[in-house]
Amino acid sequence: MTMAAQNFKTSIQIQPSFQCHLFPSSLPTIFKIRHKPPSPITLKFHPIQASNHKYITPTKQEEEEDDGIPIEHIKTLVKFKSRHNYIRVLEVSRRADHPLAGSRLLLLDGPGNIHSISFLFKSITNAYYDVLATLPPILPPGPLGILGFGAGSAAKLILEMYPQGVIHGYELDPSVISVGREYLGLSKVEKQYPDRLFIYINNALNASVKDGYSGLIVDLFSKGCLIPELQNPQTWEKLKGKLKKGGKIMVNVGGSCVEPEDSRKDGKVIMEETLMAMNKVFGGEVFVLNLGNRKQEDSSVAIVGGLPDLEKWRISLPKPLRFYVDMWKKYGG
Repeated sequence: MTMAAQNFKTSIQIQPSFQCHLFPSSLPTIFKIRHKPPSPITLKFHPIQASNHKYITPTKQEEEEDDGIPIEHIKTLVKFKSRHNYIRVLEVSRRADHPLAGSRLLLLDGPGNIHSISFLFKSITNAYYDVLATLPPILPPGPLGILGFGAGSAAKLILEMYPQGVIHGYELDPSVISVGREYLGLSKVEKQYPDRLFIYINNALNASVKDGYSGLIVDLFSKGCLIPELQNPQTWEKLKGKLKKGGKIMVNVGGSCVEPEDSRKDGKVIMEETLMAMNKVFGGEVFVLNLGNRKQEDSSVAIVGGLPDLEKWRISLPKPLRFYVDMWKKYGG
């Protein structure tokens, strides 16, 4: 998913274990992929960027909080370069003592940001996809557009939880869809919901549907960061014009947790620039939900179009998702 990125990062410790940092158990998990030599210096997965990363030396507390997966529980299923991405799929053994046990992960970009996650025996991901799945109950009738479809993690949740939901998903990289079908269960989802899921290989910003979308989920990343178009208010004007009356947009805006391929870029700065652009178009109707609990690992989702009655929203959601309703804060940028 050249334009859809995970708020996760995964940490890899070369010796002796695969490292995943997680925050806190009740919230979605945030990961980052990095090489960690025996010395206390923490390096990102992409060695070229490591020396320029602003969080070089972990604190003693961070070292103690590392929650590693032994390397014997990690299997690489596929690894190749497509026209748009460096694609990898990892499988975490069910024997691993970790929240990711039994999952398959789609990693894209040089740093290896996780863009999709699939569990064999459950739908809830404990990731930001769960937040995106809270959107349908507050939308008017009509199709939901997912811009930056990836391997379909959010789509799977929404289709299972809301029997009337119809999704139009847009993904730029056909290789991402192929990998999703072969390794992450997308083919099964398509067969299960043939009249409710429609996938298009296309530039997501060109998405359109007759009479407009009831809502949009925007998860557009490339080269490890939000695409530059999202820092332009004109893009949000165009997206606003694709909505039905009463429609809303929910956006993965990333944050410090997302690692750009270009070490000169900062995920936090790009997130703020994106929120500012959104606010110029949806002034007073931008709300942000932060998932991280460390300043250097923050990860956020935004919604535009205003919030509904919170209690009605909460009741309309499946129980595992209800606590997210109280986490939204009005954007003050």
